[in-house]
Amino acid sequence: MVFTPSQTSDYDFTIDHAPAYASLVVNLKANQKIIVEAGAMAAMDSHVKMESKMRGGLGQSMMRMLGGESMFLSEFTAQQRSGRLYISPGVPGDIQHYYLDDSRSLFIQSSGFVACSPDVELQTKWQGMGKGFFSGESFFLLKAVGRGDIWFSSYGGILEIPIEGGYIIDTGYIVAFEDSLDYNVEILGGLSFRGLRTALFGGEGWVCRFRGTGKAWIQSRELNNLLNFLNPYRPTKND
Repeated sequence: MVFTPSQTSDYDFTIDHAPAYASLVVNLKANQKIIVEAGAMAAMDSHVKMESKMRGGLGQSMMRMLGGESMFLSEFTAQQRSGRLYISPGVPGDIQHYYLDDSRSLFIQSSGFVACSPDVELQTKWQGMGKGFFSGESFFLLKAVGRGDIWFSSYGGILEIPIEGGYIIDTGYIVAFEDSLDYNVEILGGLSFRGLRTALFGGEGWVCRFRGTGKAWIQSRELNNLLNFLNPYRPTKND
């Protein structure tokens, strides 16, 4: 499957082999730049230049590392003429494109960043003990602000959900959401005996309750569920 952008973009790009093994292919114009997560470059034309940089200084780079990303980001430039760049995330799954237009920011779960325009700033936001620790997810979220393109990825396919009013999403399936949405982490069914019983025996636990108007993106599969499924089949040493 090939994804072709239908919305505003400063780049000529396609997303190939989605949603199972998506790869981002960017055709850079002469002297055009793109910022890519470290280690995600799969192939490129020989005249495309790569530089590793700590964007935002040491403080922001260390915070980005706490958010599940690398301290260093790679900057690719097509020198003097156009060049092609292939970008592949580390986990098999999907890639989603989003264009920031200054009106809204975008929150992305840790380790979800793939690439962005040079004018997009990546900040790392502390979720707080309640939202991070009790959800079982990362304490940190990446926040993309500014104007330009950004791409993010997930394990499994990515589904877009338009939210008007309220919506509930399992914490393990959240990939990204617009900052126009407010959210609280809670146990599905509440802290009552019935709610705790649902969490323990029904397989559903911590969820995010979103409120407002905006878009959220979820992944169609959850990596921890796969690991739990494979765990009984691990080779073990005999005593």
